[in-house]
Amino acid sequence: MRFLILTLAALLGVAATLSLGRWQLSRAAQKEALQAEIDAQNRLPAIDLTALPKGTDLVGIEHRQASVRGHWLAERTVFLDNRQMHGQQGFFVVTPLQLNGSAAVLLVQRGWVPRNFVDRTALPVIASPAGMVEVQGRIAPPPGKLYEFQGGVPGPIRQNLDVAAFARETGLPLLPVSLLQTGADANPAAGANAGGLQRDWPAANTGVEKHYGYAFQWFGLATLITILYVWFQIVRRYFLPRRR
Repeated sequence: MRFLILTLAALLGVAATLSLGRWQLSRAAQKEALQAEIDAQNRLPAIDLTALPKGTDLVGIEHRQASVRGHWLAERTVFLDNRQMHGQQGFFVVTPLQLNGSAAVLLVQRGWVPRNFVDRTALPVIASPAGMVEVQGRIAPPPGKLYEFQGGVPGPIRQNLDVAAFARETGLPLLPVSLLQTGADANPAAGANAGGLQRDWPAANTGVEKHYGYAFQWFGLATLITILYVWFQIVRRYFLPRRR
């Protein structure tokens, strides 16, 4: 009876871990297809967001290179806290851009700046030239969110920026995507990286390697269960001499 119970448990364990391993491989295949789409979009020629027809599905062209013209709404700049670049803590600077010839507003992730650790409420000065500016970058989802212990707190320093909530708070007609600024500022007076902004953004990555790693762990566990079962329930039971 004990042998049958252990055999059934081993079979169930192997079946479960193999199933989970195959599921992780299918997730990896999905992520690889998504990564291929992202890379293909990124290789396409840059588009002018300002000239796109009204009603264009911007989410469908995420990760494509783009340029846009408009006016900075500098008073609505948000500093996203606890963001890293090159292993250092600081802010991601996000400023809404009023599109030229349109009521729509686009959130621009302008770059990263270090924070003042002596006075954590001190904000760096970010040059936001008045008048028309042209910004180059990559169409991206809204800024990623980090875990926070309390709900969103209004003010220039925030942990996260929820587009829908920010639109309600400001009354701005925000687009559902953002622009990850990659080019230098078009206004020569602003400098190449106004306000010390760094724009060494990581390449878009869907995390395919993670799923392969999980699959390897599940298949490894299935192999371990099989080895242990064969050793203790077959080899030791039928092939090794018993001690007297």
